Amino acid sequence: MNFPKIVIVIQARTGSSRLPGKVLLPLCGKALLIRMVERVERSYFKPIVVVATTEKSEDDEIVDLCKKENKLFFRGSENDLLDRHYKAGLYFGADIISKIPSDCPLIDTNIIDKVISFYLTNNNKYDYVSNLHPPTFPDGNDVEVMHMSVLKIAYENALAPYEREHTTPYIWDNPDIFRIGNYRWETGKDFSLTHRFTIDYLEDYEFIKRVYEYLYPMKPNFGLNDILKLLEKKPELAEINKKYLGVNWYRHHIDSLKTINLNQTKIT
Repeated sequence: MNFPKIVIVIQARTGSSRLPGKVLLPLCGKALLIRMVERVERSYFKPIVVVATTEKSEDDEIVDLCKKENKLFFRGSENDLLDRHYKAGLYFGADIISKIPSDCPLIDTNIIDKVISFYLTNNNKYDYVSNLHPPTFPDGNDVEVMHMSVLKIAYENALAPYEREHTTPYIWDNPDIFRIGNYRWETGKDFSLTHRFTIDYLEDYEFIKRVYEYLYPMKPNFGLNDILKLLEKKPELAEINKKYLGVNWYRHHIDSLKTINLNQTKIT
């Protein structure tokens, strides 16, 4: 089957204010970023997977890592992530662009495929599809998909700093302009605020590291169900980063975002 050219952009930098260099931290013998890229590359749709980093010299280390591991990369604006994603899509000739942040090293490849499939099946119905509006999967399984022409509109029209920094708010926060689709977890459950698989703090890394140590050696392509079964057997793991459940970037822009409410973030 022939698919449109899908480019998945994984934004990454070393300058995280809360956990500097988090994408370079080790997970079972390789950098966290590389472990995540490996997971994304397993997609059924055989996408072009690109690490999009900044032009700052401190991110040369990410470029060197990508070269060493034979991973594609692109360098662009530090703070204008919309610019970085759009230009990466142009550079690699994308028809479809998917945004997955580098703080999702436990992302399930099956979830990526389900969201992309939902978009492709409904591309005459939706301009933009994600599993985030509203979210239902555990935090850290973020997938957004759109045609390059949609990202182009956002690139040319988004003005607010947070719209540029976070790439897609102009799209999903304007349902009067764009047709917005959402893929919900088929179980009917909502673990978005009760399970934290993302990395932003040291405790998040400790949790993710432990999960990898338990699951990766026996099953490198472990998925969401494997993690949930592990947590049933070892509930103490979930206690490691429990205090950050529900904490996400929305909390800084709750007065500006039109389609996000206080029930979707934790104010700290």
